[in-house]
Amino acid sequence: MRLLKILLCAVICGALLAGCAGLEDASSKPDFTRVPENWSNSEGQAVQTADYRAMWFSYLEWPLLDTSNEQTFTESVTQVLDNCKEMGLNTIIVQVRPFADAIYPSELFPWSHLVTGVQGQAPAYDPLEIFVREAHARELSIEAWINPYRIRLNDTMPPELSGADSLSVTHPEWVKEAAGGLYLDPGNEEVMDYICAGVEEVIRNYQVDGIQFDDYFYPTTEESFDLAQFEAEGNGLTLADWRRQNVNQMVQKVYQTVHFLGEELGREIYFGISPQGNNDNNYNGQYSDVGLWLSTAGYVDYVMPQVYWGYDYTLQSGSDRYAFSNIAAEWAAMPRDESVSLYFGLGAYRIGDGDGSSTPSQEWQSGHNLADMVNTLAQNGYGYSLYRYANLFANTAYPELAQAECAALQTANGAT
Repeated sequence: MRLLKILLCAVICGALLAGCAGLEDASSKPDFTRVPENWSNSEGQAVQTADYRAMWFSYLEWPLLDTSNEQTFTESVTQVLDNCKEMGLNTIIVQVRPFADAIYPSELFPWSHLVTGVQGQAPAYDPLEIFVREAHARELSIEAWINPYRIRLNDTMPPELSGADSLSVTHPEWVKEAAGGLYLDPGNEEVMDYICAGVEEVIRNYQVDGIQFDDYFYPTTEESFDLAQFEAEGNGLTLADWRRQNVNQMVQKVYQTVHFLGEELGREIYFGISPQGNNDNNYNGQYSDVGLWLSTAGYVDYVMPQVYWGYDYTLQSGSDRYAFSNIAAEWAAMPRDESVSLYFGLGAYRIGDGDGSSTPSQEWQSGHNLADMVNTLAQNGYGYSLYRYANLFANTAYPELAQAECAALQTANGAT
């Protein structure tokens, strides 16, 4: 098994090295076909800067890392970070707690299965310490990406839960089931405090520059998920409003934790959330009131909606609301407090496969669609993050397209 793992890692790491290899050898600068548009911000809107250029490194990327020992892991991490730096990025967002587990030694959560293959089993080194040290050595900011509620996505992810220290065992009263998965109860105040304690542990033990949550809040809209609890605690609210109140309370507590610790430790640490690009889904499906977080100080330092559609995207109805320029402009026009920044998540995983538009388009086969988007955002003063690393640097399905996108992004970032 160990030999198989090493061989697999060698194959994948070869792809990692080749996926965007030869950035410096790009024969010519890409001919950007999109003319950047100017978006009018509403009166009093916060002023943006385009200094945020990030990459998401998710739990799905871990097969790219050789976790055999500290040396091989460090070598894998430095390759990842060197690729990001060469592209002209300045931030990496590393998923450090995907399933109520941790890629670092924790007193609150079991070791992630990502590191050793078994949840709860410790490696002989600290992966997060290596990520932070090597990122800062390259003048890259690093954010710790946390999923606040999820314990288990389904029966196979994680493959097995730690029998001793999984929260499903130590605190079964905090855990609810939904769609075959296990989740911490968003309406439980002890859960909220535990989430904050987990954030505090990361900030106190590691020199991370930020904390990020993504688009996973309430895992279901089913009334049965927490109806009895709502009937006891709803205080005249609708079920939907009560759920939104729970998420708002947790988000506000995390923000306060991050900024209290920043002041105490003398560090500038920020807290951001990357919700879905469809804000109707955020509000009605996950009970996350992103409009409130944008418009009101004290919830987040930034919001980064995942606008994973191309310029030509249309729905079956013919609506082009979610076409990149339209949905990005819609987000840009939302009321926003001067303390809150707005960035945009871009879907590198669309390369080659497209975005499912009902209108035929070759934009995701152009080799520079992401760079076009980066230019459009820069024209309007907005930063971005790319989802996700492997689709650019280890894309075995579309290696030539991925390499072309890498070269175009490098040019768009002024890194050539």
